[in-house]
Amino acid sequence: MRGYDRKRVLVTGGAGFLGSHLCERLVSCGHDVLCADNFYTGTKDNIAHLLDAPNFELMRHDVTFPLYVEVDEIYNLACPASPLHYQRNPVQTTKTSVHGAINLLGLAKRVNARILQASTSEVYGDPDVHPQDERYCGRVNPIGVRACYDEGKRCAETLFMDYHRQYGVDVRIARIFNTYGPRMHPADGRVVSNFITQALAGEPLTVYGDGKQTRSFCYVDDMIDALIRLMDEPGDACEPVNLGSDEEIAMIDVAREVVRIVGAAVAIEFRPLPSDDPRQRRPDLEAARRRLGWRATTPLASGLAHTARYFIHRQAEHHTPGDLVRSTQIASHMLAQIGAQNRPKAAT
Repeated sequence: MRGYDRKRVLVTGGAGFLGSHLCERLVSCGHDVLCADNFYTGTKDNIAHLLDAPNFELMRHDVTFPLYVEVDEIYNLACPASPLHYQRNPVQTTKTSVHGAINLLGLAKRVNARILQASTSEVYGDPDVHPQDERYCGRVNPIGVRACYDEGKRCAETLFMDYHRQYGVDVRIARIFNTYGPRMHPADGRVVSNFITQALAGEPLTVYGDGKQTRSFCYVDDMIDALIRLMDEPGDACEPVNLGSDEEIAMIDVAREVVRIVGAAVAIEFRPLPSDDPRQRRPDLEAARRRLGWRATTPLASGLAHTARYFIHRQAEHHTPGDLVRSTQIASHMLAQIGAQNRPKAAT
């Protein structure tokens, strides 16, 4: 963190996937963490291990309403981030991005706090420039079914820049590309959680379109490192920065990798591509390397194995003895796979 002084940090959306990992890291660094969440998609299970920490506080709060607290830093991660969740209540999704930004920027202005906006690669829409750098303005559909999320995040970025220019608020904007890892919601509709959940259940893996559309996937630990580095960047660092992995992979190859890791004898089932689903997306990360000295380091195979292990443990806690037997068998297979990958190669 900036210097070595202890700070009071507000994390909105702190009981969610990314937010819970961020809270965990900040608590471990010795900062006083205030976690605010309305539990629309976040869960108390994600932060249960932090509740007894003397420097962690949980409050139920919806960011569409003002918040009156004294803090030094604000991480705004409050917003449903998976299509399944943000399309369930699109009006509320837009309100969360827009009203939430207004309320939290107002708080930052009042208490002179530095504030970071968790934006998204979705601001680039279905890009016709590849890879996408921060100067690219995007190719978006403002009235499509995904627009509640995409346009809400774009508007939030506008508000952040205007509060910086007009009021001098110290802002940071992170354009987060696909992130995965433990504590993903198993029913969030995202590709990694979908594939792992289906493989563990012995069901066909659902691939949309021909499976050749590409994404880049960043493991959650790497992303948390990047967010903290961005918050700590000295000086006027208001310009957006892409955060993610630049290792591009086709959806069909992600499905095959999950099948290999889990060791499930399952088929791959193709379905029509949803409306407005981008064909290709990969970040240009030059700014992240130059400004933050950061790059993602976790290999996809390793990150997927850690994520699958989390899903197995979660399944064992919530399901039947039969499921537990299957989970144990899969876990044994995964450990064998990981051991084989890490075994030293014979000299030649």
